[in-house]
Amino acid sequence: MAIKPSDLSAIIKDQIKNFNETFTYDEVGRVITVGDGIALVSGLNNIEYGELVIFECGIVGMALNLEEELVGIVVMGDDRNIVENSSVKRTHEVISVKVGDALLGRVINGLAKPIDGKGKIDAEISRPIFKIAPGVMTRKEVSEPLHTGILAIDALIPIGKGQRELIIGDRQTGKTAIAIDTILNQKNKDVYCIYVAIGQKNSTITQIVDQLAKNDALKYTVIVATSASDSAPLQYIAPYTGVTIAEEWMSKGKNVLIVYDDLSKHAVAYRTLSLLLRRPPGREAYPGDVFYLHSQLLERSARLDVDYGGGSVTALPIIETQAEDISAYIPTNVISITDGQIFTKESLFNSGQRPAIDVGYSVSRVGSAAQTKMTKKIVSSLKLELAQYNEMQAFSQFGSDLDQNTRTILDHGSKVYELLKQPQFSPYSSVEQIILLFAAKYRLINVIPKNLITKYATNLLTHFSTNPEATKIMRKIFESTDWSNELIEQIYDQIILFNSAFIKTIPMYVAENYSLVPELPWKASKK
Repeated sequence: MAIKPSDLSAIIKDQIKNFNETFTYDEVGRVITVGDGIALVSGLNNIEYGELVIFECGIVGMALNLEEELVGIVVMGDDRNIVENSSVKRTHEVISVKVGDALLGRVINGLAKPIDGKGKIDAEISRPIFKIAPGVMTRKEVSEPLHTGILAIDALIPIGKGQRELIIGDRQTGKTAIAIDTILNQKNKDVYCIYVAIGQKNSTITQIVDQLAKNDALKYTVIVATSASDSAPLQYIAPYTGVTIAEEWMSKGKNVLIVYDDLSKHAVAYRTLSLLLRRPPGREAYPGDVFYLHSQLLERSARLDVDYGGGSVTALPIIETQAEDISAYIPTNVISITDGQIFTKESLFNSGQRPAIDVGYSVSRVGSAAQTKMTKKIVSSLKLELAQYNEMQAFSQFGSDLDQNTRTILDHGSKVYELLKQPQFSPYSSVEQIILLFAAKYRLINVIPKNLITKYATNLLTHFSTNPEATKIMRKIFESTDWSNELIEQIYDQIILFNSAFIKTIPMYVAENYSLVPELPWKASKK
């Protein structure tokens, strides 16, 4: 029986219509050499920069060097199972990580995989970790304060939402402590926090996680942990993973605080990769694009305009110096990228000044724009007073015969520095800070012996939170947007009342000292 042409064509059409199988062409390469976490691969001619590949043994790598004949792949794991001439397969995906609220309270590695033993993270959205920073026209000026809870910082070196403030100093001078205190102070302030540990000891990361858990701060915090034992590629991508998670929240109108601890080790990890990839070394053996490495990371911190989400990412990068040398390569790079620096000094730390912040070297380029009107006015003369004190202190070392004015400046300055001392893990609220700064501005602390200033500050804040009259004043401070003579008099009278009670508890106190209390300017002028 002959088949009609029309039947044959119908059969072919039906087969074409129901043909679901798709043919794919996978570009497969071969490993030429492997070692030190770097594999040189041939045959991947169309691969993209930052694209993920899978080795024959199942290990994942990332393309970082695109040359004419070979591709340099960094291995995200143990390279001992990779052998020469084994196959390497493209995934056609650039390196991406999971983002979203499901990450809150979790400890993850550089690839956003959980390492806290709490099971899988149920996040549906993935974002590429290498991304261009928000443009100038999408940004908004920094004008909202991000309170650290640390009196010395919020008064003298204020940080605003969307700012990048560098914490710099020698090792063991309290840099991480400042960052952790800032995270603790964001409790109930609707600010998400991300702590990125780069090349830290596992024991240090564990202590930080425990401290955050103890203070109920894990519920709004994500910890991206790459320890010193992790490979250089994981340490290299960790901060990008952190800022990608932050950007997702920023695009939804959330405020985020991200800490990079620390970028010195990040630069070392990148230098390791670059030298292994045979890139030409530059100053201090760092590659020429190490400045771009940190600028593309820190530029992603911003405060967005309402039309683009209205959120913000505030960055606190940490840099470790050697012998307080802030003119070294990496410190000068990051200083020029950021909007100011908090400089911690070993001599201050050893002398008992905690936090050990050097007020002279530290600066915020956003300044009082990141302070409320109340705080701005109460600290207006504080930095000048401390500068005068430091100058007089240096001068007084050369002579013992000092006039009364100089002695007054030295006495007041030393007591202000005592007031700025603050124990770790005990941030002050903005109202508590205003009360302490008020006592310093109107010189109400001058009647208190220097060795009792810390106790005085604690008791004064307790008085304002427990005494019914004082609590009403605290509420007024919280609700006020600017100072009035009435409010100043109420706070002044309440502190005077507390001072008289506090002085009675001091044995051998000379009553004449109490006459040193100055009067309010407008009261004194009436006499």
